Amino acid sequence: MCNTAVFFGDELARYGFGGSHPWGTDRIYAFWSRLQSERQVANVVIVEQPEITTEEAVLSFHERDYVEMVKMASKQCKSIPLDRGDTPSFRGMFEATLYVVGSTLAALDMVVQGRDRAGRKIENAFVPIAGLHHARRDSAGGFCVFNDVGVAIIQARKKYGITRIAYVDIDAHHGDGVFYEFKDDPLLFFADIHERDIYPGTGSASETGKGDAIGTKLNIPLEAGSGDGEFLKAFARVEEFVDSCRPELIFLNCGADSLAGDPITDLRYSARAHRHAAKVLHDLAHKHCNGRIIAVGGGGYNRANIGVAWTEVVRSLAAKEAIYY
Repeated sequence: MCNTAVFFGDELARYGFGGSHPWGTDRIYAFWSRLQSERQVANVVIVEQPEITTEEAVLSFHERDYVEMVKMASKQCKSIPLDRGDTPSFRGMFEATLYVVGSTLAALDMVVQGRDRAGRKIENAFVPIAGLHHARRDSAGGFCVFNDVGVAIIQARKKYGITRIAYVDIDAHHGDGVFYEFKDDPLLFFADIHERDIYPGTGSASETGKGDAIGTKLNIPLEAGSGDGEFLKAFARVEEFVDSCRPELIFLNCGADSLAGDPITDLRYSARAHRHAAKVLHDLAHKHCNGRIIAVGGGGYNRANIGVAWTEVVRSLAAKEAIYY
């Protein structure tokens, strides 16, 4: 088996919105309950506690005025919309989001260094409440406050000198907060399969990057109702794209809102899609970057789907079925 770190703890559950908001604080527990029921998987993963990051790290991606606004809103008793209304503030939001970013950065450290804080060998990692891919440098969006992967991409380069990074996103929504903030970066290889014509309304096939980065971005919008067949066909293109990029590090945003039965999207995948995507990228990680792959949970609002999809991702990461070259 590969040594897979899985982050779990109440600190990650704090990132959630109250009332009837789709992103509730129970999402991580839906995943954890399903993972624990799959004993062959649960028994081999290495459970890691969430870690908090610093404001300085967040500022490597986000603008200071926006970070200060989040801090202020986090202290207010009443909810303040941070975007057009999808992302309301809540008390303690700033610290909760620092745990999301911090856990993704901790996963980065462990995967690159090959060890966790306790000295245990780590080859890849999964952070369930992470992948806040709609947050932009100066704004929130789509339930996302700070863009943990955006911060991690910058820190991977700054701290470890890793330049060629692949980001693959199979969440039903286009990862605009990663795409547009790195659209002119020729060494950030971006591939995104998403549902056409839903929030944020971006990610057309013609968007392939800007300037020197043209051709380093792959957007594949699928029609509503698309299922495993359409996904597997599209992912074959992603596999070829990532393979040709020869990345030093891979991120996978495995949003579960692309499974059939999600309350706010209309794709029809089964968990087979997530298992396949994680396995293919796991293989490519061993081929190109010493097995270094970090998966983040992304969206997903049907609790049963969250549990099964993310557990299948962990199963694929933990399995020593990768092709070694």
